[in-house]
Amino acid sequence: MASVPACVQAKISDIKAQPRWNPPAEVAEYLYNGKRIFLFTSDCCDQYIQLYDENCNYICAPSGGITGHGDGQCADFYSTATFVRLVWKDNR
Repeated sequence: MASVPACVQAKISDIKAQPRWNPPAEVAEYLYNGKRIFLFTSDCCDQYIQLYDENCNYICAPSGGITGHGDGQCADFYSTATFVRLVWKDNR
């Protein structure tokens, strides 16, 4: 299994430095458009669920926000992406 990129680990460390989110933070790995990407949940209601590539470049928000439908830049994510694994869940 591929290792978690350092920048993703750094983002997880940043989340760990905050009070525990409700619901708990999660990071999942997917294959999307032929690329390895990471989906980060949000810390509260009406915020985007964000996708980042292996270098932590922002890709899009497939869900969340006021409408629940993300930023509209990757509306096909949930129908075309392949779940690889849960990378991390905050179980504090």
